[in-house]
Formats: sequence, C-alpha cells, structure tokens
Amino acid sequence: MSAQLNRPLKTPSGVVFRNRLVKAAMAESLAAADNDPTDAYITLYDTWSQGDWGAVITGEMEVSTTYMGHPYNINTKPAPSQTRAIKDKWTRWARAATQHGTPALVQLVHPGRQSPAACGQRSFFSKAIAPSAVAVSLGPGASDWLASKLLFGTPRAMSRDEISEAVSQFAAAAKLCHESGFSGVQIHAAHGFLLTQFLSPSTNLRTDEYGGSPAARARIVLEVIRAVRAAVPPSFCVGIKLNSADVGGREAESLEESLEQVGLVAREGIDFLEISGGTLENMRMAAGDAPAPMEKEMSESTRHREAFFLDYARAVRARFPEVVLMVTGGFRSRAGMREALDTGACDLIGLARPSAVWPRLPREVLLNEEVDDGDARCELSLVKGNWFVRNLAPKIVGVGVDTLYYAGQIAMMAEGKGTSAPGLGA
Repeated sequence: MSAQLNRPLKTPSGVVFRNRLVKAAMAESLAAADNDPTDAYITLYDTWSQGDWGAVITGEMEVSTTYMGHPYNINTKPAPSQTRAIKDKWTRWARAATQHGTPALVQLVHPGRQSPAACGQRSFFSKAIAPSAVAVSLGPGASDWLASKLLFGTPRAMSRDEISEAVSQFAAAAKLCHESGFSGVQIHAAHGFLLTQFLSPSTNLRTDEYGGSPAARARIVLEVIRAVRAAVPPSFCVGIKLNSADVGGREAESLEESLEQVGLVAREGIDFLEISGGTLENMRMAAGDAPAPMEKEMSESTRHREAFFLDYARAVRARFPEVVLMVTGGFRSRAGMREALDTGACDLIGLARPSAVWPRLPREVLLNEEVDDGDARCELSLVKGNWFVRNLAPKIVGVGVDTLYYAGQIAMMAEGKGTSAPGLGA
C-alpha cells in the first residue's frame, strides 16, 4: 500500500532521503530576542525527527540581521559575532534534528520588501530593500493600503554592493549550517521573499544586469546557488523552493519564461526543486486556501485551482526530467500522494500543516501498513472565525488565522504538549 512512499531517494549530493515524505518548512518563530536557537527548537525537532519523515526542512532562517521577516526567527550573525556559545546552540539544534537518522535541512531566506518596519537591526524609519522600489500591496481597499503602509512602507532599490552582500549572507548561513551538523539547506526563492522579488517582472523593474529578461532576473538566484555551493562540500544537500508560475506576482510571466528560469536553476546542479506558491499579497497559502491535488470531494472550481501545482510540476518534469521535484500544498491522502508519485508528477511529497499537528504522521499513518488507504488521510478544516478574523485581521498582522493556528500548534509541540487541528487529532 505504501511501498512507493517508502522508497528512499538519493540526491545528487549523496544525501539519502529515507522515503518520499518530507516535512516541509513552516515558520516556528520561537527564537529569543538574540535570534539564536532555543531549547524550544531542540524539543521541536527531536519530535519531528522521530516521525519517520524522509527528510525534515526547518522554517525560515534569516540570513540578514538587518532585514528580517519576523522578530523571533533565527538568524545568522556575521562570522566575527558567532561565539562558541552561539555555535553550540546550533550544534545542539542540528543534533536534535538528525539524531534519529532523518536528514535535516535549514531553509535560508531574505525577506526583501516583506521585512516589516523595524524588524531587524534597523530603525522604524529605515526602509526595507528590494530589487526595485515597489511596495507590498495587501489589497485594493483603504484598509489594505493603510496596513501596507504601516507594516512595510515602500522599499528602496538595492545597490549592486547590497546584492553582493545578500549573496554572501546566503553563503555564510549555509557554511554555518554545515559546520553545525545539518544535512543541507534549502534556498527560499518563493512566497514573495527577496529572491522571488528578483524573479518576477512585477517587482523587478531594474534595467541593469539584474533585471529585464527572465535570465537577468534570475541572475541573483544563480549567484546565490554558486556561492552556497562554494561554501560547503559537495556532499552537502542544496535545494531550492520556487513558486508555481500562477502565483507570487508572476501572473504576467508566460509559462515559457518561468520554465526558462527553472532551466537556469536546474543547470546549477541543485539537489531538488520544491514547487509551492503564495505571497503576502496573495494570501491563498496564508489564509488556509492551500492547494489540495487529487481530492475528489472538491468543487470543480476548487479542484481546478488546487491541482495547478501538479500541472506546473508536470510541465517542469517534461522539460527537465532529471530534476528531483518536490510538490508542497494540500496533499491529504496516501492515495493522492501515491498517485502523484506513480504518474511521475513529482518525486517528493511536501507536508507542512499536517506535520504541525501530527508530527509522526509517516510512522503512524502514511507508512503504516496496518492502516488501509481509506483511513490513511490527514484531513484539515479551516479554522473558524468571524469576518474580521478571516478577512481584515490577516492583512493587519500579515498572516492568515489558519497560519496563526498552526504556529500555535508548533509552539505547543515545542513545549512537549499534544497538538490538534480541525478534522485531525494528534
């Protein structure tokens, strides 16, 4: 029943994913004021590492101390500031995440314009940075405009030196992850963060070597991959996360332009490519409307929309058959996951929210031969809330109520407590 899901996968770097089920990244935001790993991360990742996941990918780890996406995310200090005490915290975190034989990768991110005011080591009046001075827009209404202005303002365009600095920050972060004992890193170039902003023609209006054509817009991403590769040994896993072509401000791009950028990334020798979607401007992922491929109970319109990630994955597969593909978003049944693998649409199944409420989901359900296909499901309902909670509040705080709920479950797990979600007990 679960043989296909249970097959190991050896990445080009040689890191072996134990099976095809990957605990996808979810923001933990459990760091202390110093933005170093805390005991909460030790408990959290020890729990996930016991779940028989093929691999575990951490939440966003900020490569910049100046521009951060959340005040309680982990970040990487510049090398001169990495004391022995700080490195010991990282080593303990890596040991907890890998001690049960599960490869653990750290997701590296720079928020770019999605860095809220005063988030990071900068003043309230210091602008965020981005490819171009294009502000975040949370919607067409007056409340949307006000929330956008108060939270983010208008970023300033990065200089070439700042672009080089960002590239170096990704490399330095990867080096720290390797030295700490992690199995690899995932470069976050999706969900509207800095690298996504460069890839998209709607947020990258540059006329220099970093803007204009699809290849020029992808230049910084390629530089990041090369810098990371140069900073770590060949045996260190380096993956990347990209948006599907239909979201993340990329509607203006043709599928061909999107695939051109994927091809450039693929030629850099990445270990795997994860396809996902969503940004702060497009709240589909944050508001709980996550894509759920192959679920028969959906309405036709929902099924059409939510199957798109797999459609895009198939387009990538047809053009670049050698790329290891991971699709994240909405998988809720063993049968659906197996079908995605059997049809060759993807090689790895990413599970985010289910992992937040059922950390041992592979061991207890999806890979458990005693659980038949009809019961091998992980249904998740939307978190209930009134109109304000579901519509206005997400734009004020920057995330949806569902995202906040699952963040709360992660926090409970980090305290050693049980977790639960609508439609799923843990």
